[in-house]
Amino acid sequence: MDKVRVLIVDDSAVMRKIIASALQKDPLIEVVGFAANGLQAIEAVKTYSPDVMTLDIEMPEMDGLTALREIRKTNKYLPIIMFSSLTHQGAQAAIMALTAGASDYVGKPATSAGSIDGAFKVLETELIPKIIGLAKRVKSRQVREANGPDGKSLSPTPSPRTSPKEEPTNPKKIEKSSLKSIIPVKPVQAICIGVSTGGPMALMQIFSQIATPVSVPIFIVQHMPPSFTALLAARLSAAGVMSIKEAEEGEIAAVGTGYIAPGGFHMTLKKSGTKTSIHLNTEPPENSCRPAVDVLFRSAAEVYGGGVLAVMLTGMGYDGLKGCEIISAKDGQIIAQDEATSVVWGMPGAVVQAGLANAVLPIEKISEEIVFRSRQATASR
Repeated sequence: MDKVRVLIVDDSAVMRKIIASALQKDPLIEVVGFAANGLQAIEAVKTYSPDVMTLDIEMPEMDGLTALREIRKTNKYLPIIMFSSLTHQGAQAAIMALTAGASDYVGKPATSAGSIDGAFKVLETELIPKIIGLAKRVKSRQVREANGPDGKSLSPTPSPRTSPKEEPTNPKKIEKSSLKSIIPVKPVQAICIGVSTGGPMALMQIFSQIATPVSVPIFIVQHMPPSFTALLAARLSAAGVMSIKEAEEGEIAAVGTGYIAPGGFHMTLKKSGTKTSIHLNTEPPENSCRPAVDVLFRSAAEVYGGGVLAVMLTGMGYDGLKGCEIISAKDGQIIAQDEATSVVWGMPGAVVQAGLANAVLPIEKISEEIVFRSRQATASR
C-alpha cells in the first residue's frame, strides 16, 4: 500500500505540529499539507488531493462544519475525520458533522503542560488506525471503479445497484431485484441495528426517510463515546417522525421508538411478562467495543427468537458477526448494507462473507425494507 497522504486542518499551530509529529512516525503516512481554517481547507483539498483529511471544528473565518458541507458538494468520498474537543459543545458540533457527512470522529487530546505524551497516545491509538483504515477503503473503491466488471473503466460515481463487482462473494440468499419475494414474509417483533464508522450519517438517512413510526421497537448500537449517544438520539428524532432516545436502565421498550445504547454501556434485553425491558451494564468490552453489537444481538435473539430483523450497517471491524450467527440459527432475518454505500465495509462485509445476510442493500433502500418488514409483522398479528 502506498503512503496515505494526509491533510491536517486546525487553527492551532501547536496542535498542527503535534498531529504532524505523531503521524510522521508511522511509515504508512505522509503529511502533505496544512490549513488553519475552513476556507484554506477547501483550497488545500484541491491543491494536495489528500487521501484523508483531519478537520477541526472551531476555527476562524470558516468553521469546520461549514467547510465539511462545502467539500462534500464536490468530493463525496474523501475520508474526513473530525478532530475536536470532547466538551459538551464539542460533542454537539461533532454530531452535526457526523450526520452531515464526516467519516469519523476523534476527541482532541489536551495540550497543556505535561500532557504531550497523552496527546501522542491518543493520536497513535485512535487517529492513526482510523486514517489507515479509511484510506484502504477509498483505495479499494478506486480500484473497483477503475477496473469494472469487464475490465473497462467505470464512471466516477457508479450506481450501487448496477455494478456486479459490488456484489458480495458469498451471499446466503441475495436478490436485489425481487427482495420481498426472496425473504419469506414472517412476523418481525424487533429491529436491531449495529453500526460504527460512518454510522451517524447512515442512521440519519434511514430515519429521515421513514414517514410513519414503525410498529415494533428498534434497538441500536452505534460505537460512540459517552455523551455523544444522547446527542445523536436527539438529532435523529429531530430529523424524522420516530422518537429516538438514549436507552435507560430498566425501561420498557415501546413500539415505534428507537433506543440507542449509551456510550460506555452494553445494552441487553429481557422478557418482562409480555413486555421487553432494557438493561445496561459495564461488563468487559467485546470486540474492543462497549457498547458491542454482539451483546445486543445475542440478547435480542434470546428474547425474540426468529422475530428479530438485524440490520448491519457501515463500520470497521467485525462486531455483530457472532450475534448474526445466533440470529440466523434462530431463523431471524439479516440485512446488510452494501459495499458501495458503506464508509467502511467491515462489519456488514463480515456478515455477508460469512453467508449470513438474507439481503444486501444500498443505504437508501434500507429504510424502505424496515418499513415493509414491520408492516408485514402488523398484518400477521
